[in-house]
Order: sequence, then structure tokens, then C-alpha cells
Amino acid sequence: MSVEARERRQPWILLSPALTAVGLLLFVPLLFIVVYSFWLRTASGADQVGFYLDNWNEALTDPFYRDILLSTLRIAAITTFACALMGYPAAYFIARSRGNKALLLLLLMLPFWISYIIRTMSWINILGVSGVINWVLLNLGIVSEPVQMLYNEPTVILGLVHFLLPFMVLNVYVALEGIDVSLEDAACSLGSTRWQAFREVTLPLSLPGLAAGGLLCFVLSAGTYITPLVLGGPTDAMFANLVFEAIITQLNWPLGSALSLMLLAVLGTLVLIYNHYLGMGQLMKGLG
Repeated sequence: MSVEARERRQPWILLSPALTAVGLLLFVPLLFIVVYSFWLRTASGADQVGFYLDNWNEALTDPFYRDILLSTLRIAAITTFACALMGYPAAYFIARSRGNKALLLLLLMLPFWISYIIRTMSWINILGVSGVINWVLLNLGIVSEPVQMLYNEPTVILGLVHFLLPFMVLNVYVALEGIDVSLEDAACSLGSTRWQAFREVTLPLSLPGLAAGGLLCFVLSAGTYITPLVLGGPTDAMFANLVFEAIITQLNWPLGSALSLMLLAVLGTLVLIYNHYLGMGQLMKGLG
């Protein structure tokens, strides 16, 4: 074998353990899901092996699934907007702070040390009928009976923002860190106000980080089922809850597989559009 051929094969040999792991842990399960989606759940509860389009026909034509999917995308969009609105000022403050930046980043990462389920359930102790807020309102005489604040769509969005805000802050922070602060000073020296310098220099340069954080928040919120399961009511289910219900509760793996692939196709299309226009580089920086 020539030296050139050996050098061409060397990267693939080094990557082979990682590629094997990705293939076994990602693509093989995905292949099983694709196969399952064409099987048929019979009235007796058994799965009938074959190539049937009944599950896909039901998933694509039933208005119930379409409405839940649109509701899921709407909740994900509201969550992403709220994360951007709250995350950008926080990221700007951290990026421009002097001396205590490491401490602020450590505080930002602290929520990741606690289980996501525990963090979500903590809102029950805050917003519940016997929670902290109702206790304060009752003792101050503002209300005469506990206010029902849980198990509705705003609470689901609140829980999602609580979960996803650090992802937005980190992505915007990485983008702001890469901007030379002297650019703002140069704009101010040419007659711009601080606000004009931010609006016309810093904000446009940080948009890739904002877009990366937005994509991450949108995809993660659209695919979650824990938050609406814990904090949502019967009418606040998101699309992932339908997948959970079909597979875990009804044991209808074929329909659950078709629904999960449907959600994967929608979110995958969004990621491909993002990658086409902006690339995945900024997102990798934020995750790194």
C-alpha cells in the first residue's frame, strides 16, 4: 500500500470507534423506528409485520395530530422568543463584566447540576395551591383563597424558559465574546451614542449566536414531554406527549414510531434550513 493511500485511510481508522458508536446508538435505533412505523397494530393488541401505511395515513390526515403539532410549534416559538428576550441582556452583562466573569458563568451552569425533573417539579412548590406565592398572597390578605396557577399553557412556557434559558445565554455570550469591544468605542468616538453603537455594531455581529441559541431552544422545547406532563393540564399536551402516550401507555409502537418520525422530520427540516443559511459552526461553539 502506498504512503498516500495509508495517509488517506488513517483518519477513518482513528474515527472508526466514534463512527461505530454513532451508528449503533443513533442510526440503528432510528432504522428500527422506521421499520416499526410501517407495521400495523391489530385489534388483539399484537403487531402485524408488513408494509402498511395506516399509521402514516392517520398521523398525516387526522386533525387532532395536526392541531397538537401546530400548538407544539407555537409554544416552542413563544418559549424561544422569551428566552431571547431574557437571555440577551444576561449574556451581554456577563460578556462585558470585568473580574467576576468566571463566577457568573459558574452560576449560569449551576442549574445543570440539578436534575431537570427536580427543577421542573420545584415549580409545584412555588406555584401550587399550597405553594410559596399563594402562601404570601393569603397572609398579606391580597386573595381570600388560593389562586390556581398550575396546569395551564403559561406554566408550561414558564417551565420551558426556566430549562432552556442557560442554553440561550451561553450561545449569545460566545458570540459577544468574539466581538472586539473597541468597535463600540470607535463608533462612539465618531459621534454615535452607546445605544446606536450597540444597535448598529454589536447587535448585528451577535445575531449568529442569537440564531444558534434560538434554534437550540426551539428544537429542545418542541421535543420535550416532561414539562407539559408535570406542569400542563389535559389540554396542554405537546407532540412528544402523544408519542409517549402511544408507545408507553397504549403500547402502540407502530403509531408512536410514525408520530416520532413526523416530529423528527419537522424539526430536522428546520435544522437543515438553519444549516443552509448560517451553518452549524456557531451552534457548536455555544455547546462547546
